[in-house]
Amino acid sequence: MTSHSSKVSIVIPTYNERENIVALIEALRAEIRLPLEIIVVDDNSPDGTADAVAALGLPEVVLIRRKARGLAAAFHRGILEARGEIVGWMDADMTMPARVMAQLIEQLDEHDIVIGSRYVEGGSDNRHTFRVWASHAINGFARLVLGGHVRDYDSGFVAIRRSVFDYVTLIPFGYGEYFIEFIYDAQRAGLRVHEVGYAFKDRSIGLSKSAPSLLSFLVTGFRYALRVVSLRIRFFTGRD
Repeated sequence: MTSHSSKVSIVIPTYNERENIVALIEALRAEIRLPLEIIVVDDNSPDGTADAVAALGLPEVVLIRRKARGLAAAFHRGILEARGEIVGWMDADMTMPARVMAQLIEQLDEHDIVIGSRYVEGGSDNRHTFRVWASHAINGFARLVLGGHVRDYDSGFVAIRRSVFDYVTLIPFGYGEYFIEFIYDAQRAGLRVHEVGYAFKDRSIGLSKSAPSLLSFLVTGFRYALRVVSLRIRFFTGRD
């Protein structure tokens, strides 16, 4: 069972999220009742995101300023600093609600990993039709190649028990494909993975980092597919 005194660490990577980050921090502080640590990992945002976080002066908010960029590497850096028995991570663009993160944490009483999912009961993906189709294609391909029961392999919205890291390593490489590998390895390790549906929609403020152009979106999708195939090859060659 999750202790009522358990500390929760939420890792949030940022790049040009000044317009969203303060509201997200405030929402997390309001929704999560357990002792809370919020770790913002800023990749040298030119819009002053890090300064906005620093100006809050909140003792429970840890700010990490990086010179490099990279989503998976930012999550990894924040997780290394996390002190909570429960660790969660999410995007900063307000597409992943703080109240849902609180629900994910509650489900850790019965599971090791709880994913915020667009594609199970209670979930929905309310973005542009092309992006929804592309995400379904990526997830369908991942389920076909990797197996398992997870419907939203590239969610990137999750709460876990810290003990998960005794069995699975988060590889600090890539964009959303790092999450596919993390969840695949967790299932292979026999960890209890559960999904909670939520309504996902496009950000209302700022520019999406995953699809600033059709070309970059297609390149990202290709990288996802390549990572999935490489995981299956690793399985067949006994490199797990």
